[in-house]
Amino acid sequence: MNAREIMTPNPVCCLPSASLGEIARLMATHDCGAIPVVDAAGTRLPLGIITDRDIVMRAVAVDREPRRLTARDCMSGPCVCVTETMSLDDCCDAMEANQIRRLVVVDAENRVMGMIAQADIAKAASPAKTAEVVREISLSQDALHATF
Repeated sequence: MNAREIMTPNPVCCLPSASLGEIARLMATHDCGAIPVVDAAGTRLPLGIITDRDIVMRAVAVDREPRRLTARDCMSGPCVCVTETMSLDDCCDAMEANQIRRLVVVDAENRVMGMIAQADIAKAASPAKTAEVVREISLSQDALHATF
């Protein structure tokens, strides 16, 4: 099984200049918690990703004015990308290594073509593999560096 088979195809994307209000409306309309930030609508080259958590942690929680902020102000970047032909195991490894819950899937020209969420892994992988991915993503940085 490869990334193309488990991804959500053609995710909604936004430009770095998109307002947080616009992004929140896109998330509500498309029932998603993450939106790739691309350089231009036509090329869809990924620059980063903005999540609902990014908006909360980088705007609301620190008393910035969300109405004045854009994707550029709150996005995480660069985003972790996988190619459409990468295996399910490679996708799991990328999530674990980067401790992220979502991957951007790109085509041969590096254009955004899909998204893989932790839920997609749960639907495609064995229960044991899913548990491993969730555990590794959820480990704190302190736990990763602890010596026993």
